[in-house]
Amino acid sequence: MIEKEEMKLAEEQYSAGSIQVLEGLEAVRKRPSMYIGDISERGLHHLVYEVVDNSIDEAMGGFCDTIDVTILPDNSIRVRDNGRGIPTGMHPKEHRSALEVVLTVLHAGGKFSKNSYKVSGGLHGVGVSCVNALSDLLEAEVHREGQIFVQRYSKGKPITAVEVIGKCDDTGTIITFHPDATIFTQTIVYKYDTLAARLRELSFLNKGIRITLTDEREVVDEYKTDENGDSKPTGKQVFRSDVFFSEEGLKEFITYLDAGAQKLIPDAVCIDSEKIIPIDIALQYNTGYTEKIYSYVNNINTIEGGTHLQGFKMGLSRSLKNYADRNKLLEKAKVDLAPEDFREGLTAVISVKVSEPQFEGQTKTKLGNTEVTSAVSQATAAAMDAYLEEHPKEAKLIIEKIVLAATARAAARKAREMVQRKTVMTGAGMPGKLADCSENDPEKCEIFLVEGDSAGGTAKQGRDRRIQAILPLRGKILNVEKAADGRAFDSQEIQNIYTALGVRVAQEDETGEKHMDLSRLRYHKVVIMTDADVDGSHIACLILTFFFRYMFDLIKNGYVYLATPPLYLVKKGKEEIYCWTEEQREEAALKLGKGSDKGYTIQRYKGLGEMSEEQLWETTMDPARRRLRQITIENAAQAERTFSMLMGDDVPPRRQFIEENAHYANIDA
Repeated sequence: MIEKEEMKLAEEQYSAGSIQVLEGLEAVRKRPSMYIGDISERGLHHLVYEVVDNSIDEAMGGFCDTIDVTILPDNSIRVRDNGRGIPTGMHPKEHRSALEVVLTVLHAGGKFSKNSYKVSGGLHGVGVSCVNALSDLLEAEVHREGQIFVQRYSKGKPITAVEVIGKCDDTGTIITFHPDATIFTQTIVYKYDTLAARLRELSFLNKGIRITLTDEREVVDEYKTDENGDSKPTGKQVFRSDVFFSEEGLKEFITYLDAGAQKLIPDAVCIDSEKIIPIDIALQYNTGYTEKIYSYVNNINTIEGGTHLQGFKMGLSRSLKNYADRNKLLEKAKVDLAPEDFREGLTAVISVKVSEPQFEGQTKTKLGNTEVTSAVSQATAAAMDAYLEEHPKEAKLIIEKIVLAATARAAARKAREMVQRKTVMTGAGMPGKLADCSENDPEKCEIFLVEGDSAGGTAKQGRDRRIQAILPLRGKILNVEKAADGRAFDSQEIQNIYTALGVRVAQEDETGEKHMDLSRLRYHKVVIMTDADVDGSHIACLILTFFFRYMFDLIKNGYVYLATPPLYLVKKGKEEIYCWTEEQREEAALKLGKGSDKGYTIQRYKGLGEMSEEQLWETTMDPARRRLRQITIENAAQAERTFSMLMGDDVPPRRQFIEENAHYANIDA
């Protein structure tokens, strides 16, 4: 009876007056994740990309060639370009400044007019207005028609009118904003390297545009290059800064991505066509086994591919197969070629410009325009046909690699089938060294991949047996960056990881993309736990390389973590302080020693085996107190380059990386 009365009351209350209308940018503040993806660190940096994209659109239209991005001391961001400047005149329908309309109205901007922009990245038209809505302070400064216009906003609403504050002889737009901490509750601190990766990518995709990133929060030593090419300090300190500029565009992008690989052919193949749509492609074969293809539409990284990627794969395979058949290069090779064989050791970047792109979903990760497939396929095949005919030596090397790839694929298939037979899904038992947990709900379960039997034994004693499983790994697993699939699947340690996790090897879908079925993943936290020394870091890097190459979907879905055991234990009597950094160690010593060097001891942990099970639990495994670092991929191209450089065959790029970053390293005595 009571339930019926409550339902009747609810029906009476649900009337026309119950319908809530969110005005202006209130919808963005109410549901920010709908517009920028999320409100974590990723969404925070996305605000910068939205503003920069407006400047890039000006550059793509031929009106801008310089973009300056500055991280200010209070974590505000300033983006300045030398474009035409946002119009400031009175809008005919809104009866207010066009500048205010652009910054306060969703789906307002020149991108909807074909006369303003032929192509544009932010075609939903919500970019800069969303940034305004999610900032507690935003200032727009426009240099246009010889005058400087300024207007300020807070949380999407104007707090000043459009004012003329001076005269100028240049044009451009300066947007300065500070993210709203009530929206971005996790952090409002920008990461220089994250921004640098995206701006570098944009410079490759838009050759001839100079993009500068400056961090006014960090002062570094200034270096100058002398006449011998040596870089030497000047004795001065300056703000950290980088300039990104590319004259050759995607050709330089390929060189950057393939820094850690040995080339199979001397130069990248460049494809440039504007017959149907603007198409820009660069590709390079190396001696490795990994396929690395990145696709972009109007500067947007289409991480899920789409019709332009399908067209590229079709055109490449057709051209190579036809060339091999015409020159009878496959007569002695008793193998059946598959589409993926044509792409082993291939690094490629595909960039197309589409006036009205159809993206699948608001996140713009997959292109759906069907007409793009044939356009890219024809352009790729025509350019590759010409290249192969003009470079017979390189063509023969590529075909020989394709044949070897097909042969290795057959061997790898047998190895994969062996792994599949050993998985839990086929009824096989668990690896002998696995200490499983009792909980059956994967969302509550976590598995620790531990270095060696000694640390594994300690972890087994110290764990929560209900939700935590332990899988000890013997020594250093295979470096899959240097190994073909067959060798990788032959590795016992890699087989054990597949079996313990309960997943199958990634399979190709209809578009040629490889994905894993995670429906039977047994743990939703896969934690890499290694010693806090050089060997431990190397083992963690090897495991991450394996996940990146063979279990990328685990990283993509946020299931992979790094444990962070403490580096030091500072102890005085019964008082103990665990320290994860040098600064914490110094603070602990000062606290316990009260300014004196006497009365306390410092223990440096180099191995997990040096801890008791109680210590390992309370510092590294206890969910209430531990520190886990989630592995994420903010920029796939940058991650690809890093893994190839650090784990690949080519030594010089790795040596250069070490020399440039040696001053960040902590070397154990």
